[in-house]
Amino acid sequence: MKLPLKIACVSIALGLYLVPTEALGQDLEPRRWTPLPPGLNVIGAGYVRSDGDIAFDPVLTIENATVEGDTLILSYVRSFEVSGKRLRFDALLPWADRRWEGLLNGEPAKVTRTGLADPYLRLSIILAGAPAAGAAPSPGPNTVVGAAIGVVLPLGENLEDKLLNLGQNRFIIRPQVGVLHTRGKWSYELTASTYLFEDNDEFFDGNKREQDPLFATQFHVVRQFNKPGYWAALSAGYAWEGESTINGVEKEDEKRIFLSALTFGMPIGKKQGLKFAYLRNRTNTDTGGDTDSFTIAWSRRF
Repeated sequence: MKLPLKIACVSIALGLYLVPTEALGQDLEPRRWTPLPPGLNVIGAGYVRSDGDIAFDPVLTIENATVEGDTLILSYVRSFEVSGKRLRFDALLPWADRRWEGLLNGEPAKVTRTGLADPYLRLSIILAGAPAAGAAPSPGPNTVVGAAIGVVLPLGENLEDKLLNLGQNRFIIRPQVGVLHTRGKWSYELTASTYLFEDNDEFFDGNKREQDPLFATQFHVVRQFNKPGYWAALSAGYAWEGESTINGVEKEDEKRIFLSALTFGMPIGKKQGLKFAYLRNRTNTDTGGDTDSFTIAWSRRF
């Protein structure tokens, strides 16, 4: 059975969007609710290497599809205080080089895109549990409760006449709530999120794309070592729902995405640090992406 060209192209594009963007994958981040001292600034740079397989709808004539990419990310974090509450602002600016390959109608085909991906901003507040300004953290068990709002900005490269793009051409709003419990050298962190997607009126070939909310949760176990500044984290996340609609027609493409990660951090001197991470993404549906990512990141505080 062959699909009309326009319908097939839209289905292909939707299949590609099943691969998590940097905003989802890199947001499996431990220690996000750790209170920072007011007035702290942190700049950073990171490199992410990703590769994996993409599974499309069986009726499409695409086989053995793979994706691989290199992403450079610049980051900035600012901690401050308003009315006695600790706030934190995060900004991520990604530059990506991504390559897709596969068999199209039995013939080898590949596409490369290089440019700006969608930036991500996040503002969080500690609602309870943060120590008073200037006070040392409590040596006993402590629980922190926080909330945040994240925004993906549609500034990444997006060509309306191309199937494959680095940007999604739509705002994504992400409210979050989180709890951090620390006991000795161990910390346990739970975050619940909802992705709210703006309608994309300029989806591929003039189509309109709508998407239901995507729900996500993630959990981290963090261990501080005896040597100051050294830590490791084991993380897991799950995202579900998020069905797409094209021109009013439901695509029945609900997401079932499982993420796991292992992270290790270490200091470089008094004000710098390195972080290494491995992220595994697996989808529990017949279509979607299974990818592995490796990250190395540097940061400096002042």
